[in-house]
Amino acid sequence: MSKFISILMSAALVLCLLTVRAEAKTASVRLEPEVTLGAFTGMVEDHLTGILRTEKTIAASAEARSVKWDEVKPLLDRFSQDLPTDATVWFMMPDGSYYSTAKGGLTDQNLRDRAYFPKLVAGQEVLGELVISKSTGQRSIIVAAPVIADGKVVAAVGVSVDVVKLAGVVDSSMTLPENAYFYALDANTKIVLHRYQARMFKTVAEVGDESLGDAFKAVMGKEHGVFNYSLNGKKMASIFKKSASLGWYFFIAQQYK
Repeated sequence: MSKFISILMSAALVLCLLTVRAEAKTASVRLEPEVTLGAFTGMVEDHLTGILRTEKTIAASAEARSVKWDEVKPLLDRFSQDLPTDATVWFMMPDGSYYSTAKGGLTDQNLRDRAYFPKLVAGQEVLGELVISKSTGQRSIIVAAPVIADGKVVAAVGVSVDVVKLAGVVDSSMTLPENAYFYALDANTKIVLHRYQARMFKTVAEVGDESLGDAFKAVMGKEHGVFNYSLNGKKMASIFKKSASLGWYFFIAQQYK
């Protein structure tokens, strides 16, 4: 591993972790909805965009551009070990075949059928795609960057972030009261992250009912706001904001009588 790449990777990861810890400390003092929402949003954004920054650094390295697993593997192993969510890192070929740090080498799977595959082979970055990981079978958030050499996409560096582990990091850092919740929804009201892991990757309608899903879609036409609703007989008050980088809607909600 080159000294230059090592320094950049370490700096990116340390910055990400420091941001998470600093914002989490602020949010855990007491439940102030706006402060807590800002901490939650920033924590997730910083983690995922920090991963993308490091991926782009690796993608520009001679090791990645060599398209040789043995050369790029030490970089990817170090990257995976340093991530607080212990995420799986992979190295994809243009035909969709890929190597994985979870498997220690070439897998028997292919990513050609993934919705994000055309973007990667076209030279575009991927940030926040939701999938069931082929390597681990876990509900995952995909962050990936193409490797370009001589003007062509020759590979891609990707990370499959386990949403259960990411939600666990958020929950342990924020220390919310029992009657308060954090969650994030994509544009289709699919629950990306939630304090209760069983709800993740379900839609709001699947957790509540169809009318609740429609109500969420209506308020999510705004960039930010407040939203009061009922879920399984419980009255909830929430505050939300849209993430510019992810396109997700982040909520902090609290039950009231």
